[in-house]
Amino acid sequence: MSDRDDGAPPERIAAPDLRRLTAARVALGHAGGGVPTGAHQRFLLDHARAREAVWTKVDWPAVRELLEGGGLTVAEAESLVRDRAEYLRRPDLGRRLSPEASARLSEAAEAPSDLCIVIADGLSATAVTLNAGPLAARVSAIAQARGWRLAPVVLAREARVALGDEAGAALRARIALVLVGERPGLSAADSLGAYLTFDPKPGTPDSRRNCISNIREGGLSIERAARQIEDLGARMLEEGRSGVALGRDGGRAIGSLPG
Repeated sequence: MSDRDDGAPPERIAAPDLRRLTAARVALGHAGGGVPTGAHQRFLLDHARAREAVWTKVDWPAVRELLEGGGLTVAEAESLVRDRAEYLRRPDLGRRLSPEASARLSEAAEAPSDLCIVIADGLSATAVTLNAGPLAARVSAIAQARGWRLAPVVLAREARVALGDEAGAALRARIALVLVGERPGLSAADSLGAYLTFDPKPGTPDSRRNCISNIREGGLSIERAARQIEDLGARMLEEGRSGVALGRDGGRAIGSLPG
Protein backbone atom coordinates (compact mmCIF):
# COMPACT_ATOMS: atom_id res chain seq x y z
CA MET A 1 0.00 0.00 0.00
CA SER A 2 1.19 3.52 -0.77
CA ASP A 3 1.59 6.01 2.07
CA ARG A 4 0.11 8.72 -0.15
CA ASP A 5 -3.49 9.62 0.62
CA ASP A 6 -3.98 12.65 -1.66
CA GLY A 7 -5.70 10.62 -4.36
CA ALA A 8 -2.85 11.15 -6.84
CA PRO A 9 -1.62 8.09 -8.77
CA PRO A 10 1.60 6.50 -7.47
CA GLU A 11 4.86 7.53 -9.11
CA ARG A 12 5.76 5.39 -12.09
CA ILE A 13 8.87 3.31 -11.55
CA ALA A 14 10.94 2.88 -14.71
CA ALA A 15 11.73 -0.78 -15.53
CA PRO A 16 15.31 -1.62 -16.48
CA ASP A 17 16.08 -1.94 -20.16
CA LEU A 18 16.21 -5.72 -20.36
CA ARG A 19 17.69 -5.56 -23.85
CA ARG A 20 21.00 -4.50 -22.32
CA LEU A 21 21.02 -7.54 -20.05
CA THR A 22 20.19 -10.39 -22.44
CA ALA A 23 20.43 -11.45 -26.06
CA ALA A 24 16.94 -12.94 -25.82
CA ARG A 25 14.13 -11.40 -27.82
CA VAL A 26 12.55 -9.15 -25.20
CA ALA A 27 11.09 -5.61 -25.18
CA LEU A 28 10.74 -5.54 -28.97
CA GLY A 29 8.07 -2.88 -28.97
CA HIS A 30 5.10 -2.93 -31.33
CA ALA A 31 3.77 -1.30 -34.46
CA GLY A 32 0.02 -1.68 -34.49
CA GLY A 33 -0.67 -5.36 -34.04
CA GLY A 34 2.86 -6.47 -34.97
CA VAL A 35 6.48 -5.85 -34.11
CA PRO A 36 8.49 -2.93 -35.54
CA THR A 37 10.16 -3.42 -38.92
CA GLY A 38 13.65 -3.45 -37.42
CA ALA A 39 12.76 -6.22 -34.96
CA HIS A 40 11.17 -8.27 -37.75
CA GLN A 41 14.25 -7.90 -39.93
CA ARG A 42 16.53 -8.95 -37.08
CA PHE A 43 14.34 -12.02 -36.58
CA LEU A 44 14.67 -12.93 -40.26
CA LEU A 45 18.47 -12.50 -40.09
CA ASP A 46 18.79 -14.64 -36.95
CA HIS A 47 16.55 -17.30 -38.48
CA ALA A 48 18.75 -17.36 -41.59
CA ARG A 49 21.87 -17.72 -39.43
CA ALA A 50 20.31 -20.63 -37.56
CA ARG A 51 19.43 -22.42 -40.81
CA GLU A 52 22.91 -21.77 -42.17
CA ALA A 53 24.47 -23.24 -39.00
CA VAL A 54 22.48 -26.47 -39.44
CA TRP A 55 22.81 -26.96 -43.19
CA THR A 56 26.32 -25.76 -44.06
CA LYS A 57 29.51 -27.77 -43.59
CA VAL A 58 32.28 -27.26 -41.09
CA ASP A 59 35.49 -25.79 -42.49
CA TRP A 60 37.33 -29.01 -41.68
CA PRO A 61 40.59 -28.07 -43.47
CA ALA A 62 40.87 -24.94 -41.30
CA VAL A 63 40.21 -26.91 -38.11
CA ARG A 64 42.75 -29.54 -39.09
CA GLU A 65 45.37 -26.93 -40.01
CA LEU A 66 45.00 -25.22 -36.63
CA LEU A 67 45.37 -28.49 -34.70
CA GLU A 68 48.29 -29.87 -36.71
CA GLY A 69 49.96 -26.48 -36.56
CA GLY A 70 49.95 -26.91 -32.79
CA GLY A 71 51.67 -30.28 -33.06
CA LEU A 72 48.58 -32.44 -32.52
CA THR A 73 47.87 -35.69 -34.36
CA VAL A 74 44.54 -35.70 -36.18
CA ALA A 75 42.37 -38.60 -37.34
CA GLU A 76 39.21 -38.45 -39.43
CA ALA A 77 36.00 -40.37 -38.95
CA GLU A 78 32.40 -40.39 -40.09
CA SER A 79 29.11 -41.78 -38.83
CA LEU A 80 26.72 -44.14 -40.62
CA VAL A 81 24.88 -41.12 -42.07
CA ARG A 82 25.01 -40.69 -45.84
CA ASP A 83 24.06 -37.00 -46.11
CA ARG A 84 22.85 -34.03 -44.08
CA ALA A 85 19.18 -34.67 -44.69
CA GLU A 86 19.53 -38.21 -43.32
CA TYR A 87 21.51 -36.83 -40.37
CA LEU A 88 18.54 -34.69 -39.37
CA ARG A 89 16.03 -37.50 -39.91
CA ARG A 90 18.02 -40.32 -38.27
CA PRO A 91 19.77 -39.27 -35.06
CA ASP A 92 20.51 -42.94 -34.33
CA LEU A 93 22.81 -43.23 -37.34
CA GLY A 94 24.76 -40.16 -36.28
CA ARG A 95 25.63 -41.89 -33.01
CA ARG A 96 27.47 -44.78 -34.68
CA LEU A 97 30.86 -44.89 -36.39
CA SER A 98 31.03 -46.35 -39.86
CA PRO A 99 32.89 -49.70 -39.91
CA GLU A 100 35.70 -48.08 -41.90
CA ALA A 101 36.09 -45.25 -39.39
CA SER A 102 36.08 -47.69 -36.47
CA ALA A 103 38.88 -49.67 -38.11
CA ARG A 104 40.94 -46.52 -38.81
CA LEU A 105 40.68 -45.33 -35.22
CA SER A 106 41.61 -48.74 -33.82
CA GLU A 107 44.72 -48.71 -36.01
CA ALA A 108 45.57 -45.20 -34.81
CA ALA A 109 45.48 -46.27 -31.15
CA GLU A 110 49.17 -46.97 -30.60
CA ALA A 111 48.73 -47.13 -26.82
CA PRO A 112 46.03 -46.49 -24.20
CA SER A 113 45.34 -42.81 -23.54
CA ASP A 114 43.83 -40.68 -20.81
CA LEU A 115 41.90 -38.34 -23.10
CA CYS A 116 40.58 -38.40 -26.61
CA ILE A 117 38.99 -35.27 -28.10
CA VAL A 118 36.28 -35.78 -30.71
CA ILE A 119 35.15 -32.76 -32.72
CA ALA A 120 31.67 -33.44 -34.09
CA ASP A 121 29.74 -31.13 -36.40
CA GLY A 122 26.46 -31.71 -34.58
CA LEU A 123 23.77 -29.14 -35.34
CA SER A 124 25.93 -26.06 -35.84
CA ALA A 125 28.77 -25.97 -38.33
CA THR A 126 29.25 -22.32 -37.37
CA ALA A 127 30.00 -23.22 -33.75
CA VAL A 128 32.53 -25.89 -34.70
CA THR A 129 34.32 -23.78 -37.31
CA LEU A 130 34.68 -20.84 -34.92
CA ASN A 131 35.22 -22.47 -31.53
CA ALA A 132 36.11 -26.18 -31.65
CA GLY A 133 39.68 -25.86 -32.94
CA PRO A 134 40.80 -23.23 -30.41
CA LEU A 135 39.15 -25.10 -27.53
CA ALA A 136 40.63 -28.46 -28.54
CA ALA A 137 44.07 -26.88 -28.81
CA ARG A 138 43.77 -25.23 -25.39
CA VAL A 139 42.49 -28.39 -23.70
CA SER A 140 45.30 -30.40 -25.30
CA ALA A 141 47.91 -27.97 -23.97
CA ILE A 142 46.45 -28.19 -20.46
CA ALA A 143 46.28 -31.99 -20.66
CA GLN A 144 49.91 -32.25 -21.78
CA ALA A 145 51.01 -29.95 -18.95
CA ARG A 146 49.27 -32.32 -16.53
CA GLY A 147 51.00 -35.33 -18.05
CA TRP A 148 47.84 -36.84 -19.49
CA ARG A 149 48.31 -39.14 -22.47
CA LEU A 150 46.46 -37.84 -25.53
CA ALA A 151 44.87 -39.85 -28.31
CA PRO A 152 44.67 -38.36 -31.81
CA VAL A 153 42.04 -35.64 -32.13
CA VAL A 154 39.13 -37.06 -34.12
CA LEU A 155 37.32 -34.93 -36.70
CA ALA A 156 33.93 -36.63 -36.98
CA ARG A 157 31.53 -35.78 -39.78
CA GLU A 158 27.74 -36.06 -39.43
CA ALA A 159 28.25 -37.02 -35.79
CA ARG A 160 26.26 -36.75 -32.58
CA VAL A 161 27.42 -36.89 -28.96
CA ALA A 162 27.22 -40.66 -28.48
CA LEU A 163 29.59 -41.29 -31.38
CA GLY A 164 32.32 -40.30 -28.94
CA ASP A 165 31.67 -43.51 -27.00
CA GLU A 166 32.69 -45.69 -29.94
CA ALA A 167 35.58 -43.39 -30.84
CA GLY A 168 36.88 -43.39 -27.26
CA ALA A 169 36.64 -47.16 -27.03
CA ALA A 170 38.45 -47.61 -30.36
CA LEU A 171 41.23 -45.28 -29.19
CA ARG A 172 41.41 -46.96 -25.75
CA ALA A 173 40.83 -43.67 -23.97
CA ARG A 174 39.84 -43.32 -20.32
CA ILE A 175 37.90 -40.12 -21.07
CA ALA A 176 36.13 -39.07 -24.25
CA LEU A 177 35.58 -35.35 -24.74
CA VAL A 178 33.12 -34.53 -27.52
CA LEU A 179 33.04 -30.93 -28.78
CA VAL A 180 29.82 -30.57 -30.75
CA GLY A 181 27.82 -27.81 -32.37
CA GLU A 182 24.70 -27.18 -30.29
CA ARG A 183 21.24 -26.73 -31.73
CA PRO A 184 21.13 -23.06 -32.85
CA GLY A 185 18.60 -20.67 -31.42
CA LEU A 186 17.44 -17.26 -32.58
CA SER A 187 19.87 -15.48 -30.26
CA ALA A 188 22.94 -17.72 -30.75
CA ALA A 189 23.82 -19.88 -33.75
CA ASP A 190 27.48 -20.43 -32.78
CA SER A 191 27.22 -22.20 -29.43
CA LEU A 192 29.53 -25.16 -28.79
CA GLY A 193 28.90 -27.93 -26.27
CA ALA A 194 31.51 -30.10 -24.52
CA TYR A 195 30.52 -33.57 -23.28
CA LEU A 196 32.85 -35.64 -21.12
CA THR A 197 32.41 -39.37 -20.46
CA PHE A 198 34.62 -41.61 -18.34
CA ASP A 199 35.26 -45.14 -19.67
CA PRO A 200 33.46 -44.54 -22.98
CA LYS A 201 31.97 -47.55 -24.69
CA PRO A 202 29.00 -48.26 -26.98
CA GLY A 203 25.71 -48.13 -25.10
CA THR A 204 26.86 -45.65 -22.46
CA PRO A 205 23.77 -43.89 -21.03
CA ASP A 206 23.51 -40.10 -21.03
CA SER A 207 23.47 -40.12 -17.22
CA ARG A 208 27.19 -40.90 -17.35
CA ARG A 209 28.05 -37.70 -19.22
CA ASN A 210 28.88 -34.20 -18.00
CA CYS A 211 28.19 -31.19 -20.18
CA ILE A 212 29.58 -27.68 -20.46
CA SER A 213 27.48 -25.60 -22.84
CA ASN A 214 27.18 -22.19 -24.51
CA ILE A 215 30.88 -21.97 -25.36
CA ARG A 216 31.15 -19.00 -27.69
CA GLU A 217 31.95 -15.32 -27.85
CA GLY A 218 29.30 -13.69 -25.71
CA GLY A 219 28.84 -16.87 -23.69
CA LEU A 220 31.37 -19.06 -21.90
CA SER A 221 34.89 -18.17 -23.05
CA ILE A 222 37.35 -20.70 -24.47
CA GLU A 223 39.66 -20.30 -21.47
CA ARG A 224 36.93 -20.75 -18.87
CA ALA A 225 35.53 -23.76 -20.72
CA ALA A 226 39.00 -25.33 -20.93
CA ARG A 227 39.53 -24.89 -17.20
CA GLN A 228 36.15 -26.42 -16.42
CA ILE A 229 37.01 -29.35 -18.67
CA GLU A 230 40.33 -29.70 -16.84
CA ASP A 231 38.53 -29.78 -13.48
CA LEU A 232 36.04 -32.38 -14.66
CA GLY A 233 38.73 -34.50 -16.30
CA ALA A 234 40.93 -34.48 -13.20
CA ARG A 235 38.02 -35.56 -11.02
CA MET A 236 37.04 -38.32 -13.44
CA LEU A 237 40.56 -39.73 -13.53
CA GLU A 238 40.79 -39.56 -9.75
CA GLU A 239 37.36 -41.02 -8.95
CA GLY A 240 36.92 -43.33 -11.93
CA ARG A 241 33.40 -42.13 -12.76
CA SER A 242 31.47 -39.41 -14.58
CA GLY A 243 27.96 -38.07 -15.03
CA VAL A 244 25.53 -37.82 -12.14
CA ALA A 245 27.74 -40.08 -10.01
CA LEU A 246 30.61 -37.58 -10.11
CA GLY A 247 28.83 -35.09 -7.88
CA ARG A 248 27.14 -37.65 -5.65
CA ASP A 249 29.65 -37.59 -2.78
CA GLY A 250 31.15 -34.16 -3.31
CA GLY A 251 28.00 -32.25 -2.52
CA ARG A 252 27.97 -30.29 -5.80
CA ALA A 253 26.37 -31.06 -9.09
CA ILE A 254 28.72 -31.16 -12.06
CA GLY A 255 27.57 -30.52 -15.59
CA SER A 256 24.26 -31.55 -17.14
CA LEU A 257 22.81 -34.07 -19.53
CA PRO A 258 22.52 -33.67 -23.30
CA GLY A 259 19.15 -32.77 -24.72
